[in-house]
Amino acid sequence: MTKVDDKRAARRAEIVRADKQYVWHPYTPMQRYIDEVDPLVVERAAGARFFDVDGRSYLDANSSWWVSTLGHNHPRLVAALARQAEKLCHVSLAGVTHEGAAKLGEELVAIAPPGLTKVFFSDDGSTAVEVALKLAVQMWHNEGRPARRRFVALDGAFHGETIGAASLGGVEVFRKPFAGVLLECIHVPTPEGDAPSDAGYARAFAALEKLLAEGSDTIAAVVLEPLVQGATGMRMYDAAYLRHARALCDRYDVLLVIDEVFTGYGRTGTMWASERAGITPDLMCCAKGFSGGMFPMAATLATRRVFDAFLGAPERAFYYGHSFCGNPLGAAIAREVLAIFREEEILAKAQPKAARITKTFASMGEIPGVSRARSLGMIGALDLSKGAGYLGELGWRVYAEARRRGAYLRPLGDVVYVAPPLTITDDDLDALLGIVEESVRAALR
Repeated sequence: MTKVDDKRAARRAEIVRADKQYVWHPYTPMQRYIDEVDPLVVERAAGARFFDVDGRSYLDANSSWWVSTLGHNHPRLVAALARQAEKLCHVSLAGVTHEGAAKLGEELVAIAPPGLTKVFFSDDGSTAVEVALKLAVQMWHNEGRPARRRFVALDGAFHGETIGAASLGGVEVFRKPFAGVLLECIHVPTPEGDAPSDAGYARAFAALEKLLAEGSDTIAAVVLEPLVQGATGMRMYDAAYLRHARALCDRYDVLLVIDEVFTGYGRTGTMWASERAGITPDLMCCAKGFSGGMFPMAATLATRRVFDAFLGAPERAFYYGHSFCGNPLGAAIAREVLAIFREEEILAKAQPKAARITKTFASMGEIPGVSRARSLGMIGALDLSKGAGYLGELGWRVYAEARRRGAYLRPLGDVVYVAPPLTITDDDLDALLGIVEESVRAALR
C-alpha cells in the first residue's frame, strides 16, 4: 500500500468513525448499520457517477433518490448557483418578491398541464404534498363543507414523510408508529394487469367509483402517483386509470391531486406523467428533478378554482409557509433546469436511452429467478423471486454484487430497478445495464 493509499484509508476511517458515532441515517436500522455496514464514503460527483474517498467511481443507478435528473453537478446548474449567490442568497417571500420566484412561477405555469395557474413554493416532495393536502382541506372549509377531510390513495402509495403525507401511505412500516396522529385515508386497489381491459383494472375502476359515489361528502381529494408507484416497488399502471379518476372526481366534485415528485421532469418519457393521460389535476406536486439535485426546493401548482377559495376575508387566507419558501438560490437553479430541458432537448435525447432500458429489462425478465420485469421511460424494474429469507435479502445481494462492479443499485426490497439521470451517456448506460444483469445473475445463482 502506498502513502497515498494509507492517507486515503486513514481519512475514510475517520469519516466513518464520526458518521457512526453521530449521524442518524434515513430509512436505516441503525443497530445493523453501526455493527455491520461498510458505507460508501462519497467525495465528489459528476454526470452519472460519484467518486468515493478511495478514488473509485460508481454509476448512480437511481439518480441519488431520483433527484439528479440532469446528472450530478451539471455545469450550468453550478454556474447558475454561483451567479445567484453573488447577489442574493435569501429573502423571505412574505410581503416580498424577487425575480427568480416570479419568473419561475411564470415558467412553471407555461409548461404545466393546462389550467394549473398558481404556484406555491416549498422545500421538498413531502412538503409539496403537505401543501396540497392542507389546500384541499381548507378549500372545502372555506366553501362551507368542512366535513370533507378524508383522502383517497392507492394501495401501496407513498407520498412522503411529513404527517399529512405519511397519512396517505400504503406502506405500513412508514405509517404504523404514527397511526394515532395521521389524517384519515382510504386505500383503493391499484390497477393490476398489462392492459385496461384486464380484470384488475375493472376491479380498481369499480372500487374507486363505489367509494366516491357513497362517500364524496366527506372526501377532500383523491391523491395519485401517476403511472408509477415508486417507493412501493415501481408498480406501473396504464394512463386509462388516471382518466377514469379524473372523470369520477369531476362527477362527484372531489379534488384530484397528482404527485409528480418522482414521475415529473421527464422520468416517464414526457415532462409530466399525467400528460400521457391528457388530464389536468386540481393540484400537482413537483420536487426532486425540480432543482436538479442542487438545492431542496419544491412547488405545488393549483387551478384557479382552488386559489379563488382563499380570496376575500383575511381568515380565508392560506396561513402556511416555510422560511426558505421561494428561496432565490433554489429559484435560480430551478429556472436553469427548465432552460436546460428546453435548450438541450433532454426529453428527445432520452428516448433512445429509454428504449435500451426497455430492451434490457425485457431480456432480464427471462432470467431464472426473475418473476416479472417492466419499464417506462427512464425506469426499468424487475421482481426477484422471494423465499431466500427476510424481505429484500435477494435485492441486497444484487446491491452487493453491483457495488463490487462499480454501481450504486439500491433496491426496493426484492425489486431491483434503475432510474438513472436522463443525461447519462450511452457508454455509461451500457455499462450500468451490463452491471445490473451480471449482478442479478450472480445473486440468483
